[in-house]
Amino acid sequence: QGSGPVWLEEVNCTGSESVLWECPARPWGSSRCGHHEDAGVVCSGEHLDPPDQQPLRLVNGSTSCLGRVEVFHDHKWGTVCDDSWDLEDATVVCRQLGCGVALAAPGSAHFGPGSDHIWLDDVGCTGTERTLNQCQLNSWGEHNCGHNEDAGVICSGTTRVKGPLGWCPSREGLKGAG
Repeated sequence: QGSGPVWLEEVNCTGSESVLWECPARPWGSSRCGHHEDAGVVCSGEHLDPPDQQPLRLVNGSTSCLGRVEVFHDHKWGTVCDDSWDLEDATVVCRQLGCGVALAAPGSAHFGPGSDHIWLDDVGCTGTERTLNQCQLNSWGEHNCGHNEDAGVICSGTTRVKGPLGWCPSREGLKGAG
């Protein structure tokens, strides 16, 4: 049994949604439920992302739609080197994350240097790919970079802000993107 606010009530997902907030429900925070009615799920443990979709995140930005690019490989997060990093590469990252279009592809660790692995270098996207994995990539972990060359993106369009249950859509736009 939970404690604190009950955020959602009358959630009616069809199964085609990719995130909970795409499901029809009463407005967030307007629940009339008590914690004796808390819902739960049991997951299979299987990873259901398409095989060509590498987990991806943006770090150290003021929203989830700008920051240092990090990819998850071999059970570890790591960065992308800025060698040949350009707006076409950033376009694919923004598309994959549902963050609208790319405004910029800053390099030189604009959003601070990472500290873990450097997974990718010389990424070559045309800008039409759906996911970063569909771009021309070198072998994982093969690079000639330091973290002072970590790549970043600044996306515009749909932004998301961190809410009580994770990242949520926002109409505020990008703040602190420059």
